[in-house]
Amino acid sequence: MRIGIIGGSGYTGVELLRLLSVRDDIDIVFISSRAQAGTRVDALFPSLRGHVDLLFSDPDDVTDADCDLVFFATPNGTAMKQAPALLEKGIRVVDLSADFRLKDVPVWEQWYGMQHASAEWVERAVYGLPEMNRDSIRDALLVANPGCYPTTVQLGFLPLLEAGIVDTETLIADAKSGITGAGRGASVPNLLAESADSFRAYGVAGHRHLPEIEQGLAAMSPGPVSLTFTPHLLPIIRGIHATLYARLTQKVDLQALFEERFGDEPFVDVMPAGAHPETRSVRGTNMCRLAVHQPQGRDTAVVLAVEDNLVKGAAGQAIQNMNLMLGLPETRGLQQPALMP
Repeated sequence: MRIGIIGGSGYTGVELLRLLSVRDDIDIVFISSRAQAGTRVDALFPSLRGHVDLLFSDPDDVTDADCDLVFFATPNGTAMKQAPALLEKGIRVVDLSADFRLKDVPVWEQWYGMQHASAEWVERAVYGLPEMNRDSIRDALLVANPGCYPTTVQLGFLPLLEAGIVDTETLIADAKSGITGAGRGASVPNLLAESADSFRAYGVAGHRHLPEIEQGLAAMSPGPVSLTFTPHLLPIIRGIHATLYARLTQKVDLQALFEERFGDEPFVDVMPAGAHPETRSVRGTNMCRLAVHQPQGRDTAVVLAVEDNLVKGAAGQAIQNMNLMLGLPETRGLQQPALMP
C-alpha cells in the first residue's frame, strides 16, 4: 500500500513514521513539511536513521502523488483546504487535525476561530473511533481521527452511556496530558523550567475538545448529554490520565459491564477490579487501559482511563483506522508492548 504523510515535522508525524516504517506492507512514498522541505527526514529525526530514507517534500509538490491513502498531520485549518483535491481523485484520507470532527460547522467555526473551507466534506467524514464506528470506517473515504482527550473520555464513558445507567447531564471528566499534547512548536509555558515540578489546569472556561467529546457522548446516549471537562498539564512527555465521574441511576455490576463491552476490543484493556492504571503502562502503545470503581458502594461510578496521547490519542489510532480502510488486519503494526521503564 502506498502511503503519504502531509505535515510530518511534528510529534504525530514522526510517530506515524516510527510505526509505519517497520512494516513490509506499507510503502511511504512521501512526507511533506513546508518548513523542512528538502531536508532529510533522519536529519531532523535521528531516531529514524536506517528506517526512513526520504527528504521532506513541499506540500504543494505532492498533490499528484499516486497513493492509496494520505495522512494529514497538519495544524487545524490545513486539511480542509488540501484534502478535497485528493478525495476527489479517490485517494483515502485520515485527518489527524480537528477539521472534520464536528458535524455542526458553525460550532466548529466558533471554537476554532476560522471559516470552514470544505463544509461539504464534513457530513461525509466518518469519526474515527473504531470502538464505535468500525463498520463505517471500513467504507469511509475520509476519516476524522479523534483528539487525544476525546479518545480517553469517550471510551471511559462508553459502557455507562450505552447501558443507560447514569445521569447524562452531570458527567465530569478530570483529564491530564503530557507536554507533547501541546505540539512541537516552541513556547515559554512548555519549556522544561516552566513545566517541570509543576501541575496546573487550563482551559477551564472552555476547551475546544469539549464539543467533540459531547458530540461523541451524545451518539452513545438516548438522552441529552452535559459534560464538565477540565484539562490539566502533567510534567511528563507523553501520556493521558482521565478520571471520569458519573452518577449511577440503577444498580449494576460495573466490572462485568466493562469487561463485556470491551472483551473483543484489541486496543481497550479493562483491568481487574480495584486496579489503578498508570500512564507508563501504555507508553508507546495503541492501548487505552481502563479501570472502573464504585467508591464505598455509593451512587458514583469512577472510571480511570490512560493512553499514550501520541499513539492511541493520535498516530496509532490513525493507523488503526488506515488498516480498517485498506482492508488490512486492524491490529497490524500496533501490538508492541509498552516501553518500560
